[in-house]
Amino acid sequence: MRSPEMPVPQSFAATIETFLAEYFALLPVHATAAGNHEHDARWPDLSAAGRAERLAFFDRWEAMLQSLDDGALTDDERIDRDLLLGEIDAGRFEETELRTEAWDPLEWVYLLGDGIFPLLAREFAPLADRLASVAGRLEGLPAVVAAARETLTGHGDRPVSRLHTETALKQLPGIVDLTDQARAAADDEAARSDPAVAALRPRLAAAADIATTTLTELERHLRDHVLPTAEGEGRLGPDLFAAKLRRTLRDPGLPPERVLAAAERDYVAVRAELVRLAREAWPTWHPGEPMPSDDSAIVRGVLDAVASEHQRAEDLLDYCRAELARIEDFCRANDLVGLVDEPLEIRSTPLYLRAFGGAMLDSPGPLDKGQKAFFSITPIPDEWGPEQAESYLREDNDRMLRLLTIHEAVPGHYLQGAYANRHPSIVRSVFWSGVFAEGWAVYVTQIMLDAGYGADDPALLLTHWKFYLRAITNAIIDVRIHTMGMTEDEAVALMVDGGFQEQAEARQKYERARLTSTQLSTYYVGSLEFWELEHEVRRRAAVASGDPRGAAAVPEPRVAGGFGRTPGFVHRRHLEACISHGSPPLPLLRRILLR
Repeated sequence: MRSPEMPVPQSFAATIETFLAEYFALLPVHATAAGNHEHDARWPDLSAAGRAERLAFFDRWEAMLQSLDDGALTDDERIDRDLLLGEIDAGRFEETELRTEAWDPLEWVYLLGDGIFPLLAREFAPLADRLASVAGRLEGLPAVVAAARETLTGHGDRPVSRLHTETALKQLPGIVDLTDQARAAADDEAARSDPAVAALRPRLAAAADIATTTLTELERHLRDHVLPTAEGEGRLGPDLFAAKLRRTLRDPGLPPERVLAAAERDYVAVRAELVRLAREAWPTWHPGEPMPSDDSAIVRGVLDAVASEHQRAEDLLDYCRAELARIEDFCRANDLVGLVDEPLEIRSTPLYLRAFGGAMLDSPGPLDKGQKAFFSITPIPDEWGPEQAESYLREDNDRMLRLLTIHEAVPGHYLQGAYANRHPSIVRSVFWSGVFAEGWAVYVTQIMLDAGYGADDPALLLTHWKFYLRAITNAIIDVRIHTMGMTEDEAVALMVDGGFQEQAEARQKYERARLTSTQLSTYYVGSLEFWELEHEVRRRAAVASGDPRGAAAVPEPRVAGGFGRTPGFVHRRHLEACISHGSPPLPLLRRILLR
């Protein structure tokens, strides 16, 4: 696998091909996610020797890529080279400084789920082939769990996180569920007389038995040995958070203090817009009632009334399916952005991924051509009482579900992922930026409303600004929890009293902030960078158009959107340009579009 004496390939394309071959072999679960199925039956080597091998890979390839003659590369090749260097730096940081796998048991649950779920869910090969890979990974579970037991002891002065351990214990049954799904798939297909599946059944059954026993041992180890001594809180602290944020954003000009300052500035502006809209909406939602003198009471009063219009828990998926059709009709009618025909399934979130609640989009890898994307909505947990369930449904009310469908599906994550997977650079598709993805989804939701979507429903616009305020408060609590010791009561007060969120949503978000560190900042920061990019593209279009006002034809941006018409600027052309270059870090997208 390691090739220290590997000769330098003669072309950049060959260099990339060699890099990816080694990368996929070292990280088989990443390979599966990308749609490379050469290693589907294997797990990564999670021992100390495996970590040393990955570090050697990073060092060797960093030197290789840095040695390339910059002048001999095309613009696109330089983008890909720089993207890979960023990935190598992030990988080395994870393996040396962050060491998530040493203090976060949830990391192991995600590894197991990500190694099995796509083999069952995506029909990229005959079922017998996919189940053979599942069997291989189930047979390999004892080695993975042995590595987890050895590794989950903390890292340096960072003890194992209690919250992450408790959450892992809640999600671990989801891996058992995947094992049961594999058995069921084999039984169903064998009943239809598929000889290949029938021949595989004894091996798969034995592997599933091994996996069930191994997972029971892991659950017992986490509960009886890890949890009693898990003293960590999941907070990174100022230095480690700043270091991780640099790798998340890939923008050295956005340290935590600058992200926080921008978010707190926009928090005030968006809250003021909410107050203005709520004042206008009060007579509609509270006819005959006097308007309160307190601004917060006005906004809360209108939002509470809007939240009362929500679906039953069992109807959430169907509502989003119907809303998606309406959104696509709007995009076509307004020539806003070109749509795609890649398959999309709206479904309940897999059990092992339900730690965060809400909704998510899982796109197929760029090499898995024609496979489904999954728009998943997390159902209400069975253990919740009626009051907690009602709070959850009020947060994801009808208007919020309309916005979530834009965000997760069209023109949000699903559309963006389909465009990204069509780009010829495999590097930009395999190594996608979460800041790009989340920023795009927040940004394009505002684009839809600016274009007139839901213009006949003022409550939708009000809910949108609440949704955008949520992205802002996400960034605030992300930075403050990990670097400034923000307490649960302080975070919930900011989200509920300041951000008008429901209690259940706010409590979940506080836990999510501690579980995910830096991810909650990506929504706001990414959208901000997309708006700054659009502003510059508009200015250049205005100058090129010959308009006598030049760049002054473009107004200074408000918090988000609202530019109006710009001479020479075509929204569809700009939106498609943004998502037609893969999903690179946003500083690289600026280089691509503004060169």
